[in-house]
Amino acid sequence: MDTPGPSDLHDAVRRRLAEDDVRYTGGRKAIVAALGTAGGPQSAADLHRLVAGVPLSSLYRSLTVLDEAGVLKRNHDADGLARFELAEWLGGHHHHITCVECGAVEDVRLEGEEERLLAAVIQAMGDRTGYIVRDHELELEGACPSCRS
Repeated sequence: MDTPGPSDLHDAVRRRLAEDDVRYTGGRKAIVAALGTAGGPQSAADLHRLVAGVPLSSLYRSLTVLDEAGVLKRNHDADGLARFELAEWLGGHHHHITCVECGAVEDVRLEGEEERLLAAVIQAMGDRTGYIVRDHELELEGACPSCRS
């Protein structure tokens, strides 16, 4: 799936929010821009550092609005900390790898054949359990390059 470029990204988000009669404020645009370049899910604290000038209370309200509008996806790490990223329709399909030492989370995109092999395994799991699998997420854990050295 092709992901939108920066101006297309903001146009797509603006249209999605307009469907719910929600304004695309400067703070919300800054959050979307930060997540568009972050390389992995970000906590509210991470985003507060990335989007200078947005008060923490406004950041939390904006995260809720963007999440409810389907612009963001909320993930929770092993400790229950909420992390946010662009929804798949904006950011493309990917998986995550998390450092169990420092908590860093990175996006991992599989190549076409790798994703097809993973989809076949997931389909087999669905067949075995009787489920119709509609989507999947792969979460890997390990030690990042900084923590393993």
